[in-house]
Amino acid sequence: MDQLQLPKHVSRIENDECFSFSCHPGVDCFTDCCRQLELALTPYDILRLKQETGLHSATFLERYVIQEQDANEAFPRFYLTMVDDGQASCVFVSDKGCTVYAGRPGACRTYPMGRAVIRQDDHSIHDFFVLQKEKHCHGFLEKDPQTAKKYCLEQGLERYNELNDRVAALLQHERIRGGKQLTDKETELFVLALYNLDSFREQLEAGGLPNQEQYLARREACTDDEQLLLFAVDWLGNILFQH
Repeated sequence: MDQLQLPKHVSRIENDECFSFSCHPGVDCFTDCCRQLELALTPYDILRLKQETGLHSATFLERYVIQEQDANEAFPRFYLTMVDDGQASCVFVSDKGCTVYAGRPGACRTYPMGRAVIRQDDHSIHDFFVLQKEKHCHGFLEKDPQTAKKYCLEQGLERYNELNDRVAALLQHERIRGGKQLTDKETELFVLALYNLDSFREQLEAGGLPNQEQYLARREACTDDEQLLLFAVDWLGNILFQH
């Protein structure tokens, strides 16, 4: 990990390492980071965004999400739609800032840091942070002292990291690292369970999915979206890796 090659504007930082940064409407580059970007979305990002917009998860996916997958990839990737305005602006950005700020994705909360997650051979999760000093960002000229730990706390990242790490256990499972490719049906269930949470709940309630007994045992807790996502991770793990 010490040999990790990072771009010139990116450097690894320790949790208690100090840097100066602040982002607010008074910074002249405000919202520039919301344009000309590819914003990957995690299942928890979509959960929070569909709650913030009040949309059914299927509607949110159809309206705001692009799904991609290369032939050699085990899992599809999901990106937020950008506006065709010549700047590839985030669909939720306005002149006054983010219109879904309370439910903004984890990558937006983390910036200008980045967080890497690596699943170890003993199944534990190792993470570390990097700092991205991009030329367009003038937030580093602000004098607010930060550390990775402090910034994560201020940005409400604890729950994002917790849920994302649970999903990472699937994405970096030893059988995936060993070359397992999903069938079309497994890919369909992956998208349904992790990204289309409202439809997943509806199909579970209708009794139309495998391993129904798992749901019945945890049904009372699964009325909450976050608990349903945690269940979905466990359920999907059994579907993908227990046979």
